[in-house]
Amino acid sequence: MTVRVRIAPSPTGYMHIGTARTALFNYLYAKHHKGQFLLRIEDTDRERSTPEAVTALIDGMKWLGLNWDEDVTFQFERSPRHAEIAREMLAKGHAYYCYATPAELEQMREEQKAKGLPQKYDGRWRDRDPKDAPAGAKPVIRLKAPQVGATVVRDLVLGEISVNNTELDDMVLLRSDGTPTYMLAVVVDDHDMGITHVLRGQDHMTNTFRQVQIYKAMGWDVPKFGHIPLINGEDGKKLSKRHGAVGLHEYQFMGYLPEAVRNYLLRLGWAHGDDEIISDAQAIEWFDTDGLQKSPARFDTKKLRSLNAHYIRQADNARLLSLILPLLSEKASFTVGEMAQQKVLRGMNSLKTRAETLIELADAAMVYVMEHAATNDSKARALLADEGNKALLESFLPRLAAQNDWTATALEASVRSFTEEKGIKLGALAQPLRAAVTGLTVTPPIFEVMEHLDREVVIHRIKASVSA
Repeated sequence: MTVRVRIAPSPTGYMHIGTARTALFNYLYAKHHKGQFLLRIEDTDRERSTPEAVTALIDGMKWLGLNWDEDVTFQFERSPRHAEIAREMLAKGHAYYCYATPAELEQMREEQKAKGLPQKYDGRWRDRDPKDAPAGAKPVIRLKAPQVGATVVRDLVLGEISVNNTELDDMVLLRSDGTPTYMLAVVVDDHDMGITHVLRGQDHMTNTFRQVQIYKAMGWDVPKFGHIPLINGEDGKKLSKRHGAVGLHEYQFMGYLPEAVRNYLLRLGWAHGDDEIISDAQAIEWFDTDGLQKSPARFDTKKLRSLNAHYIRQADNARLLSLILPLLSEKASFTVGEMAQQKVLRGMNSLKTRAETLIELADAAMVYVMEHAATNDSKARALLADEGNKALLESFLPRLAAQNDWTATALEASVRSFTEEKGIKLGALAQPLRAAVTGLTVTPPIFEVMEHLDREVVIHRIKASVSA
């Protein structure tokens, strides 16, 4: 048997981080078992589904690096097929027409509520003859669900679980306007797509029992189900906007690398010993359902930032430059030219050791982009406002201008020699020098920065700070 799994988001907005994790788990499960990973867009909610949301979902999958097999399936396009199955179930006696009006159903629920009973359909049209239907009434088609015994699911994560069939009612398969319900559409699509395993959140558990009944009514093979734990916020409550970013796109905009997000999401509800840093190749080799946990995972932004810092340090410098280039141009308000790009590239080894996000990396790299040093650091401004520091920088300028060897090592030696002659500590000159050259008080090693910036830029910045 070839493993075939799917991810089936609804295009009613951006991809939720929980949906992204579910997609990742399905992708890895397929790759581990040398199977196929499919994408289905469940766009039957026509009022809320938008082309923009479809694009956002597909872009999110591509950004995360989860490439699917075969063409994308759009659920709405398959509505005639869903209706066909509902009518087939009707013909086989596994479904029936229900002519109950909305008013009747509301009264039924109110009576059940008043008696403290579960609110569910009472089967009033289950065995009635359609000839008794009111004239002109448009019926729905309901599943004739089993009324005795239990529906059992041998879950890949939770083990064997069951529900008494008396707790499940005869759900609607086809609405009175001829449109299929979600429950029916999902089962038909999964069957027709040859889905062998369904890995999804534990919040779908009730849906699974109902869907299994449809499979059995049609005599179809039931896929294996695995219900993965939900993601909670750091307070232990279900992850939502109150915890911060929950959309996958938000993490992209906040400067996270896709490989860091993949690694982090992998560890939310799945484990391989004590391993934290897990490569894509290792994830494919190791991932299986036996590593999935039963209890909810907690989202920890600090851990994600730490992972992201690791992957930034490991990333190719040219790739990092290409990723932050739009940010640099936006911050500078002009297109960053080739010369500035080369300066950033030369300084990247030091820059990336101090950044947890691409935003931070771009902020630090601005020192190589701007003509003048930044002036938004209050501590740096205070250093440069000191007349003694200005005088010290001005007296150092001639030696700097005469410097033949413009390397970090030689520049540091020159500063040390100068401070020894003046009888002052290295920091007495290095600190205002850093402020004058970068506009900051915390940067990569200042002598490396000076080397990468080139002589003319450094001298120009120091003169500008002295004369300010």
